[in-house]
Amino acid sequence: MLTLSRNSILAIRCARLARRHLSSRASTILSALDILSSKEQPGVYDGEWKGTGEIFESICPTTGEVLARIHSAEPQELHEALDKTREAFISFRTVPAPQRGEILRQIREALAAKVFHLGALVSLEMGKIRTEGVGEVQEFVDICDYAVGLSRMMNGRVVASERPGHSILEVPNPLGVVAVLSAFNFPIAVYGWNLALSLAAGNATLWKPSPSTPLCSIAITKIISRVLERNGIPGAVAGLMTGGKDVGAAVVESQNVDLVSFTGSEAVGRVVGKRVQTRFGKVLLELGGNNASIIMPDADLSLAVPAVFFGAVGTAGQRCTSTRRLYLHRTIAPDFLSRLQKLYASVRAGDPLEDSTLLGPLHTQAAISIYSDAIKHLQDTDAEILIGGKRYDDAPLKNGNFVQPTIAIPKILDPKNQIWSTETFAPILNAAVFDDIDQAIEWNNAVPQGLSSSLWTRDLKNVGKWIGPAGSDAGIVNVNVGTSGAEIGAAFGGNKSTGWGRESGGDAWKQYVRWSACTINFSDKAPLAQGVNFPT
Repeated sequence: MLTLSRNSILAIRCARLARRHLSSRASTILSALDILSSKEQPGVYDGEWKGTGEIFESICPTTGEVLARIHSAEPQELHEALDKTREAFISFRTVPAPQRGEILRQIREALAAKVFHLGALVSLEMGKIRTEGVGEVQEFVDICDYAVGLSRMMNGRVVASERPGHSILEVPNPLGVVAVLSAFNFPIAVYGWNLALSLAAGNATLWKPSPSTPLCSIAITKIISRVLERNGIPGAVAGLMTGGKDVGAAVVESQNVDLVSFTGSEAVGRVVGKRVQTRFGKVLLELGGNNASIIMPDADLSLAVPAVFFGAVGTAGQRCTSTRRLYLHRTIAPDFLSRLQKLYASVRAGDPLEDSTLLGPLHTQAAISIYSDAIKHLQDTDAEILIGGKRYDDAPLKNGNFVQPTIAIPKILDPKNQIWSTETFAPILNAAVFDDIDQAIEWNNAVPQGLSSSLWTRDLKNVGKWIGPAGSDAGIVNVNVGTSGAEIGAAFGGNKSTGWGRESGGDAWKQYVRWSACTINFSDKAPLAQGVNFPT
């Protein structure tokens, strides 16, 4: 039996990589970000680059070409990285918050200098069109701006005491180690939301990205690590751990991790939540979104139609906030659908790096199967397919994961039926007709998920109902704004099976600190609260 040494195996791999010819579109982007596709990339960073575990391939969803091969963490490297992250936190937590803000400012500048290259990498590896890829990186830049200011405003509170000569303080302090498990559809922004707030709060952060978008995480970590090194900060303050389910499970179960921020499916989120809470850790969940737009008879259709179009077709329907359900008032339904179909018919699918492209590919072959299964179920239940419903199979699109955006009118109207209650991560928009706003709100709220929602109206009474206690039960409740495209200034997240987590702006930072109630006695007496008398 012939056996090969480790060095021989590595030599064979290097020879194969040397023979692999990467397209110029890919090689130009990778080289601009210091990623050498001719070499296997280390996918672990804890102050130094390493990785000797399982090899993952980064595959371009547009062309099917292998962009690079990445070494994930083997178990010993994983445990070492977790230990180093804890050590980094212990030193970083005493850095004054405004100094942490200055580091964030420098990270912001470093990212902004590469915003177009990084945006192109998102298009190359994930598949979203160029303007969305650049916009995603801009979110990271923007949240750094936000966190710089926040570093001087992470305030506690002074609470009045009932006891003379006493004061009560509510004090925030750094929490510890934050693990960010991000999804493929936002391979940069979600980490940015978490890292910026976590770093401002004085924590160390360990990033476990989706195994299908490792190059985005490597490029970002290289940029941030240089900033940390220039400031004398341990690299493990912003570490990286690529890998599959085993790596993710080990991070989730580690006692070294104080907060797990997970973005992904509802099914995996349930597992993550249970495992973290079993060890009494903190968990932040950003899970499924099954988002609805409601169009009232007084809506401005010149605004509503394009917004629904972007919400349903943008990122090929692979945003958590993508519009998946469309509820139309009976009086405007024919006109709205006619206008929307015209926009759908104008969609140009193609290379997401080309400025004229509006529709990029689905991220993986598995996503095509999900799309096809959903279309088949619609057909089997006699739904009317107004447009789309097929895969693009003509050259050059047949080499990528391209599918046609679809509008369907299901015969089944029960909002608890799987057609309406299940999130399909693909560009499929299901439409139904309603007669009054109460019916539309009932349908909106009937699904398990509660991320984003949108009402189009010019009637103030409708607005009041929609945003009030009898209105939408989602975490994002928009008026005359689509379901997709949130800004960083407000907290982002959803309710119900979306997970109740909040990231980005608003009060989201309060999840990244530990809170202490501190009662201080500066008097000459020591009275008990509630008037309790305990003689001694």
